Amino acid sequence: HLFQVSSGLDSLVLGEGQILSQVKQVHKVGQGVVGFGRNIGGLFKHAITAGKRVRSETSIAAGAVSVSSAAVELAIMKLPKDGILSARMLVIGAGKMGKLVIKHLIAKGCKRVVVVNRSEERVSLLQEELSGAELIYQPLTEMLSNAAGADVVFTSTASETPLFLKEHVENLPPVAGQVGGTRLFIDISVPRNVGTCVSEVNLARVYNVDDLKEVVEANKEVRQKKALEAQMIIDEELRQFDAWRDSLETVPTIKKLRAYAERIRMAELEKCLSKLGDDVSKKNRKLVDDLSRGIVNKLLHGP
Repeated sequence: HLFQVSSGLDSLVLGEGQILSQVKQVHKVGQGVVGFGRNIGGLFKHAITAGKRVRSETSIAAGAVSVSSAAVELAIMKLPKDGILSARMLVIGAGKMGKLVIKHLIAKGCKRVVVVNRSEERVSLLQEELSGAELIYQPLTEMLSNAAGADVVFTSTASETPLFLKEHVENLPPVAGQVGGTRLFIDISVPRNVGTCVSEVNLARVYNVDDLKEVVEANKEVRQKKALEAQMIIDEELRQFDAWRDSLETVPTIKKLRAYAERIRMAELEKCLSKLGDDVSKKNRKLVDDLSRGIVNKLLHGP
């Protein structure tokens, strides 16, 4: 399961790249945790290798949609034709996911996006990067007033409590008919930023990560083919991991065997050197020592 997660096969969006970084982070943090141990550490190392191989040796990541791009595609599907060009866009949160939403909106033709964020710095940096579009920063305190002027609201924050509830939305002004007449809330946050109760409001629709399956499943056949290619690599890496794990059981025996062989080597070396006498140079003594060590290592390497 971990190998599939690391490879992006267990993600809503097949081949999604962020999950591999998260698996790496777990492995990094685990190094300092009692009980993580060699077995679990090795499991994560092999899973990370599998994830890297799947992305480099298959086309699973080629053109793979992200959660953020799927959210934008969902908005396009729910808006009238070409509605994306005229709809007023509001993005709440300028973290990794929020930034990607903004970039995908611009790529789809949006020229103006209002961004509500805790600080202005991230929005300013993004504005420099996307010089061809207009990004308007608004503080969190102005979130509701900006939602009143938006047709589509994307939420992507780390808030533990909902930002929008029924009472926040029911008094917002209506949305123009040319963009569908319904205000769309597309919530890609975990936990959710938009309460399910908002769906009870007339002319408001709420979509969350689960609803992105509608976009992702649109190319199901291609996804399944890519998944089969990836699974072959995963199976190969699993065999490698199993072999490594099995080898751990023989480590104590191997150590004892090496120690036993080393004792015999040293004893026989001493006998040899004593027979050769004191006339043997330091260089030749080292040559004999290296010879005996090399023979032992080669004999033990195969088993």
